[in-house]
Amino acid sequence: MQEFDPRAAAARRFAPKITVAIAAIVALGVGAKLTSASPAPKAPPLAVQNLGPAQPAFIQQTIPVEVQRGETMQEAVERTGIPADEARHVVDLMAQAFDIAHIRAGLAFQAAVQAPRDRRDDVKLVSLTLPASAAKTITISRTFDGALQLHQQEEQVREQETVASGEIRGSLYEAAVNAGATPQLTHQVVQLFAHKLDFTRDIQPGDKFSLVFDRKVTESGKVVETGDLIYAELDADGKTTRFYRFDRKDGPADYFDETGKNIKGFLLKTPVDGARITSLFGMRKHPILGYTRAHQGIDFGAGTGTPILAAGDGVVAEAGRKGGYGNWLRIRHNGGWDTGYGHISRYAKGIHRGSRVKQGQVVAYVGATGLATGPHLHYEVWKNGARVNPLSAKVPQGTVLGGRELAAFKAQKARIDAMLENGSGTQFAAAPASPKA
Repeated sequence: MQEFDPRAAAARRFAPKITVAIAAIVALGVGAKLTSASPAPKAPPLAVQNLGPAQPAFIQQTIPVEVQRGETMQEAVERTGIPADEARHVVDLMAQAFDIAHIRAGLAFQAAVQAPRDRRDDVKLVSLTLPASAAKTITISRTFDGALQLHQQEEQVREQETVASGEIRGSLYEAAVNAGATPQLTHQVVQLFAHKLDFTRDIQPGDKFSLVFDRKVTESGKVVETGDLIYAELDADGKTTRFYRFDRKDGPADYFDETGKNIKGFLLKTPVDGARITSLFGMRKHPILGYTRAHQGIDFGAGTGTPILAAGDGVVAEAGRKGGYGNWLRIRHNGGWDTGYGHISRYAKGIHRGSRVKQGQVVAYVGATGLATGPHLHYEVWKNGARVNPLSAKVPQGTVLGGRELAAFKAQKARIDAMLENGSGTQFAAAPASPKA
């Protein structure tokens, strides 16, 4: 019979646990060895912002270009920096939609170009935009495949009757321009009122005016063209003066007052705009000679270079130096009437003895030549060779409409009056003008 050994039983009872413990100790040792043998952890990568901004290979620029005097279109395009062959190609594309042979100095366009940062390659055109007219824009742009392509955008143009009104702060000319009238149309307005009003005495700051004129505008509101003056009204000196345009059947269009009387008098009352009377007709002490003598005209004070208008239709009889008058101009009109203009700085283009002139035409410019203390116009009027006072001279008046023409005029007048009363038509007011010094 085998003897029972209690130590053996205990050994058998604890053997599995001892085995597991030994295995754990061995595993820990191996793990520690493996850990000590592995490399040190890597530093985290740098944040993107620490590398600085990425530098593009190309720089894009927008370049405004204005055609200079004597420059061709290709030469202007080359000033954007692109090569000559590419500029030539751009101009060839332009020629399909624009007259490049008759371009004028001052024509402006914008070009976007791409230039290499290292300057090793050529500058490339990205796009070019040219306003060919107020209603038409030409664009040349580069497509995805690198080719240049022409695009045209043209707006619809519509005609409208425009009402412009304002208050006179400086001169009538300044006020009308501020109200949106073009300089050409404004000059016409000044000429019309010069028949009936003395700008020095009759027009004062605060007087009001209204104009009706044709114009053509694009869909976006750009003015393409300003047409005829249809109506002009001026509230001045306590009274309202109105002029209506009327197309006569046998003759050119003209302007008439409310009764159908042609407002075009024989001679203008004021042959220079924005002037003030500085000396009247009659006896006075001469400011330079120092003694009293007859002043046989009237003086209008105005700045050097102010346009002088022909007082009426006629032929230039004298144009040159004449003693104390300095540079002198004399115009001979029908019916024994003559007008004279002294101290002028220069003559308008084409004005010489024998030239035919129209009423309101610019014939010279204000100056201070001859015996003059400052720039002004000395203005004289003759009737049958005798000098008369320009302010009180009884000059012939205009014609009066009658019959069917008068009936047609009244219908035209009624239409304009209704438009003004109802506020129809495109209207805008004048921006305040700074007072004259």
